[in-house]
Parts: sequence; structure tokens; C-alpha cells
Amino acid sequence: MRATVLHGIEDLRVEPRDERPLATGEVRVRVEAGGICGSDLHYFHHARMGDFPVREPFVLGHEAAGRIAEVGPGVEGLAVGDPVAINPSHPCGTCPFCRTGRENLCADMLFLGSSRRFPHAQGLFAETFATQARQCVTVPAGTDPGVAALAEPLSVCLHAAGHAGPMLGRRVLVTGAGPIGALCLVVARLGGAVETVITDVMDEPLKAAEALGATRAVNVARSPDGLADLAHPRGRFDVAFECSGNPHAQRACLEALAPGGVLVQVGTYADPKITIAADYVMVKELTLKSSFRFAREFPTAVALLGSGRIDTGPLLSHSFPIEDAMTAFRTAADRRQAMKVQIRF
Repeated sequence: MRATVLHGIEDLRVEPRDERPLATGEVRVRVEAGGICGSDLHYFHHARMGDFPVREPFVLGHEAAGRIAEVGPGVEGLAVGDPVAINPSHPCGTCPFCRTGRENLCADMLFLGSSRRFPHAQGLFAETFATQARQCVTVPAGTDPGVAALAEPLSVCLHAAGHAGPMLGRRVLVTGAGPIGALCLVVARLGGAVETVITDVMDEPLKAAEALGATRAVNVARSPDGLADLAHPRGRFDVAFECSGNPHAQRACLEALAPGGVLVQVGTYADPKITIAADYVMVKELTLKSSFRFAREFPTAVALLGSGRIDTGPLLSHSFPIEDAMTAFRTAADRRQAMKVQIRF
């Protein structure tokens, strides 16, 4: 089978790799679609993610869906041909975090497409992938694999929404209109938010967010005071999802939140030593929470996507065959033309 393998900075090659035999409890998935995430782009441009460099040829990708191609011994409930989404998160299941329902904080997590471990946890941008059967969630019949491959980023947003609390009747601000910000917007609307405002520094992703139902989209590069509300000088939003990883956006969230509001930090900061405007937090008695990956939301994400309740059209902007993987990555890096870029296998 062929895989998309990173060898170094912007050195991405489509090359053959051997299929390994299936162990007990495993299946082989014929991957049909895989989405390029921001972390994949970090690997592509820098051959590292944070403190973890790429130290060996490395298959990227952790957002994928396909069909069962082979079933190993001891597997029940899955058959050849079944459409599935692959959960890339492999918690140990035995540490205190796993035992208390917080698997995303697992002390010994294996996450596909990550260089944190060595040998690296190879990713899903391959024509086939062997994995434990329990990592595969059956997709409702007729669901496009490109839609099903959004289950991982949607899980991230469902997890973030869980930290924010009930959305019914609430006014929600999202900063950063990339795929994660856009899906946080979608989740807020599904939860019954009465107002959803989203910000970015580019018009193109904001147009996609408007197509997804944003009440208002604000280009803060062109309108720095676009969130100002004279009628609510202490802020008017009940919940803010900060999805950009920009310190200026975080401060904007703190300013725009009404007293008693909740800020959920979803975006990752390049500099971990950022300054927080503690005066806003204290005087308005704000609640700050962080959200990391997801825990048990993956099956819910698959069910929502399969139900058709989410319009994924504005999100899925580009699709490329595996032969054009380099073009796919370069396109994904251009936020003026791309939202979610996928590779088809």
C-alpha cells in the first residue's frame, strides 16, 4: 500500500509501505479520506510539533474514515465493507485519568500521527491502516467518508462545549474561524445558542463561518473595535471559545465576556508564557477553562455527522488524491483559499 510519509521540512513523499499482519482484536481499514489538521501543517513546515521533533520517516494524519478491508481474529461487531471513522486516541485505560473518564489526559497516551513517542505513532494518511477494532466507530450508511473524517475535529469541539456548560439561550463568541472555530460555532448553534459571533483576521474563513450560520462575522484586522458594544460596557457574551491561539484574541474574549462568563481555551499558543489580563478575570468573576483533544465524544461526533444535522459543505473546501499530497498540504497552509483540506485514497 502507499502512504504519505514526511522525511523532513516540506519533504513529503508518497511511497510504498508493507502491510503488517493483523493481531487479535484488530481490523484493517481501507482509508478513503483523511483531513489535514493544523498539527500536520506544523510537522510539514517545521518537522516537529512543539518539543517533539520528527526523528524517523513518519506517516502524518489523525482524521480519517474508510471501510473495513480485513477482520482479524477475535473481532465481533465489524465486517468487511463496514464504513467506519477511526478514533486516533489510544489511552492506556488503566491510569487514574482513564479510570475517571478523562482519557484525554491519559498518562500514557498513544495518539496516531504524533512524534511524541519514539518510535513514532504512525498516522492515517495511508491507503490502509491496521488498528484495534475498538478504535473504529461504524458510520451511518450513505455518509460520505469525507464527512465522516470530520469526526475527530468535531469531537474536539464537543469536548470544549462540555467545559462551557449548557448553550441553550446563551450568547457565544468564537475567536478564530478555522475548522475548529467553525465547528465550535456549529456545536454552539446545535446546543441552542441564541447568538453566535465569530472573529478572524481574514475575510475568507469568516465567509465560511457565515455560511455555517454565524449571527455575525467580524474581521478584527479591519475593524479592531468590531466587538465593542456601548450598551454592554462590561461585556455581553456568556461563553467564549478562543480557537486562534493568539494572545490578542484571548484578551478580546476576556473583554467581551459578561460578568460571570466562561472562557474555554481551545487554540494552542506558540509561546506558553503568555500574560493573562487577570483584572478582567477577577473583577467580572470569569471562569477560565482549557480544553485538550477529547475524551468520550467520538461516537457522538460520528452520529451527528451521519445524521445530516451538520452542513459540512462550507467546511470541506478541497480534496486531493494521494498523488497530489504536496499540493494538498500547500493548499491547506493558505487560509485565504482553504478551510478543511482532505486527501482521498
